Amino acid sequence: MGSCALLREGMAVLTGDEQIRRRPAGPLAQSLNDLGAKVRSTRGTGTAPFVIEGRLRGGETTIEAVTSQYLSALLINCPLADGDTVIHVPLLNEAPYVEITLDWIRRHGIELDQDDLREFRMPGGQQYRAFDRAIPADWSSATFFLGAGALEGNEIVLRGLDMADTQGDKAVADYLREMGAEVTAGEDAIRVRAKELVGREFDLNATPDALPTLAVLGCFARGETRLVNVPQARIKETDRIAVMAQELRRMGGRVEELEDGIIVHESKLHGAEVDGHEDHRIVMALAVAGCAIPGTTVVHGAQAAAVTYPEFAHHMRSLGASLETME
Repeated sequence: MGSCALLREGMAVLTGDEQIRRRPAGPLAQSLNDLGAKVRSTRGTGTAPFVIEGRLRGGETTIEAVTSQYLSALLINCPLADGDTVIHVPLLNEAPYVEITLDWIRRHGIELDQDDLREFRMPGGQQYRAFDRAIPADWSSATFFLGAGALEGNEIVLRGLDMADTQGDKAVADYLREMGAEVTAGEDAIRVRAKELVGREFDLNATPDALPTLAVLGCFARGETRLVNVPQARIKETDRIAVMAQELRRMGGRVEELEDGIIVHESKLHGAEVDGHEDHRIVMALAVAGCAIPGTTVVHGAQAAAVTYPEFAHHMRSLGASLETME
């Protein structure tokens, strides 16, 4: 949103709730300044609130995209800048999300050249074309239902997912297969049926949003599950590595933190009061766990699920989950 605001003259102030004001965006702000804008963090911390002034002029910048969102913001907006832009990317996490961005902007009339995912050259003064296109379902949100289907006694069919989509989180279907679940994909549906789960090691650099769900599944899998090479999970809405370790331990989980991931040992979970930390994916992952274990689980801050999935509780109940929302 900050990058879009730089396509107009004048000043804007961007801020958000406590969670938004914790998320680092300093590298993106620096690149926008390199490209002719004036962006500053009011607290000097590289976090919101940001005061921004436009316009975006173009030029050359280097950005370490510890989160793909930095690069996607530049790719979407720099073609609309006054002049040409060159972006050097020495570090990129979550590459599939950038592929989604590139697919969309090219489909809608934007010209650019690239050297793999390490350098991008975009003429300025471009504009997007209007379009009429069906929007595919979100694989990141589907992850929670795919995971639920892999838990003992469950079988779930999801419709509306595009197996040919560039979304990285479709890899979760393969992760579940590797852990032992029965996963069958058709043209218009994917079916997940529970089998005995076995712990595996997964490199989640390209699929960081899968970490909360896979951490839950690791508690139900024989042996240990290692989720690694995902340091950017610490700078999402929460530090998801630390938060999932903390909350699963409250439920009886045996969990170890790594600098760039998490190790989950087979555990006998039990109902408990846990905190969603105002993070939609943490809330939904803990709810899935709570529906599969003895006792009552209370997830505080459940309203955060509405950020991406307002009907999550309703859809869980439609699958037979004993789940209710309390004010």
